[in-house]
Amino acid sequence: MTDVLTDDIARFVRAAGPDPDETLLEMDEYAAAEGFPHVGPEVGAFLRFAARLNGAERIFEFGSGYGYSAYWFAAALPDDGEIVLTEVDENELDLAREYMAAGGYDAIARYEHGDAMAAIDRYDGPFDVVLIDHQKHKYADAFEAVRAKVPVGGVVVADNAITAGVIDFDDLLAWADGALPAETNEHTQGIIDYLETVHADPAFETMIVPLGEGIAVSYRVE
Repeated sequence: MTDVLTDDIARFVRAAGPDPDETLLEMDEYAAAEGFPHVGPEVGAFLRFAARLNGAERIFEFGSGYGYSAYWFAAALPDDGEIVLTEVDENELDLAREYMAAGGYDAIARYEHGDAMAAIDRYDGPFDVVLIDHQKHKYADAFEAVRAKVPVGGVVVADNAITAGVIDFDDLLAWADGALPAETNEHTQGIIDYLETVHADPAFETMIVPLGEGIAVSYRVE
C-alpha cells in the first residue's frame, strides 16, 4: 500500500478507532503476505463508522476482493440487512465467503462473481452506502449506474482518490490546481473523471478524506 498517512499517524488513528477482531487481523495478515492492496484498517473502520452514522441497511460494493471492506461494513448492518459483494476473481470471492462466514455475516452477504457493472443492474435500490473500488477507469460509470439507487442521506465512497501504485498524484495535483495534465495514464484519468463527475453533481457533496490511499466520500443531500 502507499498510504497517505505517516506510519506514526496511522498508528495513532488505529489506536483511537475500533479494535479489529481475530478474523480481521487474519485478513490483514493475508494482505501483507500476498501483497493484496486492501483498504487497510483505518479506512475499514471509517467505512463501518459511515454505515453506522446513516443507519445503513443495504450496501453495495463495486469490487470486493477477498471481503475485507465488506467484513468491516457487515458489523454495522442489522440482522436483516444486506451487503452485495462483487468480484471478478472467483478464488478471491470464495475466500470472501469463508471470511464472512467466520464472522457470522454470511446470511446478510450476497456474492456476485463477475463484472460489478453488470451486477448493479440486477439490484434495485436503495443502497445506503456504496463502495467503489474496482477498475479506476470505470469509477465514473459506476457512480452513474448507482446514483439513482442512493437515497438522500446515502453515501458513496471511492477508494484510491489520492494514490495507489498506478495513480500519478502529481497529475491529480495538477488537476486540482486547474491545470489538467496534457496526458496521464488511464487509472489517474479515471480518478480525475470520477472527481469531476461527483463534484459537478448538485445532489451530492464530496470531500476527500486522507486515510489509507485516500477516499472520496460523497453524501447525497437532495
